[in-house]
Amino acid sequence: MKLKKILVPVDGSDFSMRAAAYAVEMAIVMDSEIILLHCHKSFPVVLGEPYFQNAINKIMKKSNALIEPYRQIMQNAGVAYADRILEGPAANAICETAEIEKADMIVMGSRGRNDLEGLLLGSCTHRVLKTAPCPVLVIR
Repeated sequence: MKLKKILVPVDGSDFSMRAAAYAVEMAIVMDSEIILLHCHKSFPVVLGEPYFQNAINKIMKKSNALIEPYRQIMQNAGVAYADRILEGPAANAICETAEIEKADMIVMGSRGRNDLEGLLLGSCTHRVLKTAPCPVLVIR
């Protein structure tokens, strides 16, 4: 089995940090590329200018700051990677990105930052398990 692309959704949680570390180990062994994916909430469309652009800038700055530690992990390990920052519901974006990028596997944390999403398995993780176009490895 050859994994050319591993999709790693990240949200800044300990679970996603562990998933990223695990994906790095897999990528090193299998000579794979990692695609980091962060999904942020939708932009507020009811704001007029310049408030709308200010809101976009703030969200993008926060998203880039969140994904930066993951970029550092990839760079320090010498793993080839790309990153994507997308807007919208995470589960949908993860599955769509996996399909578009032709990911061979998704490696993700069992829970995210939102503790209200699920009791044992985060609802985002659960939705990805049900709809992903490729195998999903869930890291606890």
